[in-house]
Amino acid sequence: MTSDGPARRGDGLVENLLRRAALGDMVRRQAARQGDKPAIIARSGSGSRRVITYRDLDRLSNRVAHGLARLDVGRGDRVAVMSHNAPEAVGVYYGVLKQGSVFTSLNPSYTPAEVALQVDHSTPRVVIAGPGMAERARAGVAGTRDRPRLVVMDGTPEPGEIGFSEMLDGASGDMPEALVDENDLAMVMYTSGTESVPKGVMVTHRAMMISTTPSWSYERYVETTDVFLLLAPVYTMAGTGAVTNLISMGATLVMIPRTEPGAVLEAIEAEGVTNTSQTPTFYHRMIRHPDFGRRDLSSLRQAHVYGGPIPFGVVSELSRRAPGVTWATYWGQSELSQLGVIGFFKDPSDVPEGDSRWIGRPTPHVEVRVVDEGGVDCEVGELLCRSPGVMEGYYRNPRATDAVLRDGWLHTGDVVRLDPDGNLFFHDRLKDMIKTGGMNVSSAEVEETIRMHPGVMEAAVVGMPHPEWTEAVTAAVVAGPDASPSQVELIEFCRARLAGYKTPKRVEFVSDLPIDSQGKVRKRELREMLGNPGVRARQERT
Repeated sequence: MTSDGPARRGDGLVENLLRRAALGDMVRRQAARQGDKPAIIARSGSGSRRVITYRDLDRLSNRVAHGLARLDVGRGDRVAVMSHNAPEAVGVYYGVLKQGSVFTSLNPSYTPAEVALQVDHSTPRVVIAGPGMAERARAGVAGTRDRPRLVVMDGTPEPGEIGFSEMLDGASGDMPEALVDENDLAMVMYTSGTESVPKGVMVTHRAMMISTTPSWSYERYVETTDVFLLLAPVYTMAGTGAVTNLISMGATLVMIPRTEPGAVLEAIEAEGVTNTSQTPTFYHRMIRHPDFGRRDLSSLRQAHVYGGPIPFGVVSELSRRAPGVTWATYWGQSELSQLGVIGFFKDPSDVPEGDSRWIGRPTPHVEVRVVDEGGVDCEVGELLCRSPGVMEGYYRNPRATDAVLRDGWLHTGDVVRLDPDGNLFFHDRLKDMIKTGGMNVSSAEVEETIRMHPGVMEAAVVGMPHPEWTEAVTAAVVAGPDASPSQVELIEFCRARLAGYKTPKRVEFVSDLPIDSQGKVRKRELREMLGNPGVRARQERT
């Protein structure tokens, strides 16, 4: 297509291109600005690397868009992708957006039954299986009602399937002539399902373009000069959102095959990584890795943390190895297009009130309220948000949508404290609050207390049914490699630091906690595990 080609069109494309705000266009614009700059650096387990420039990414995504058009994928059609972090997954994501279609993802760890359930719900026209995912995707698609077309990136396609290279064969690398509006859906991203069946969060181009990306930029949470080590999976909102914001900013993404502390430390040194994002548990494991004291981490500008309070001892250890690092706390939700609350600190003395539950202040595009059960503003209560980033709703689930989008606010389901300066402190998920003996107990507070014990590596707390207390505060603990605290010892440790009703009635030791791909504890599974001695015994023997 020549530069003046669309001007001869009479189908609205000219007017569409004149003012549209669409995520796919950001790749094209960055390719024009800095085509030779690495958009993605993909490292292999053997230490080799691939560099994909912005020009490469633009051309690949254009070819994907044209290839999808030949499969009759058009504006508004869903395309489901099952892939671990790989440059091809990013190329497909932007190709889907450029075609005016809707991106959705499938967790690579799903069973065939789970794949079939989500595919039947999202009704994609095409399912694309990333590297190593052909068999799992094939088994899942085989169990669906409508049997969408399957595209496989590797292996030999079976009858009725198509190879990814075949889909791209002969496809143009030029920009597709596709209509896209800022209010069109860009993605349907499924929640992690830690508490219930995953729900499909509908996010428009507009939500990211005028809300999430600008807020991250205003806060300097991401910058054009960043070399960002992507650890969040691209099949989650955290991963896709990070890709979207960093590519829109023109930064560089580094991808590694496994989220493992040794590989992370190696990548930081080898690629001059400026920032990355992970859970407190991961940072704790990273500072305990044998390579931690041997790798050069001086390039780190920011260490982003989400999913719980970061122990200040971990902060001090990483800051000692990376003196220029600033810690960035983050709270967000898929329902907010990943937007939310950000806070920065260099050392624990910068944290308001010295409270490790601090998650920062609302970003510029977010307004908040904290309300009690009656909807009255209060100091400690449920966090409500409104923003241009708020989702359109849950895909094909109006009842769940109405439950959280009420009275002009998104009801987040998170309990926080709001101080007079606008600082927010995370207390717990509403669903994780434990009702025991007529009192409310924050599972997060008890977890933080247990982790203070030197013999504890990880801990999670839930309420288990109890005939007298309604729910009993129950802890699952992963002991440190060189420690063996007893149940009595940990209960007494908590009793000395917590009110009696908050102290665990029971402590169970496990080899691992059930966590999802973002490092969050699957508390629904944990309750099942703690309520079934056979399941727990199998977990302990793993």
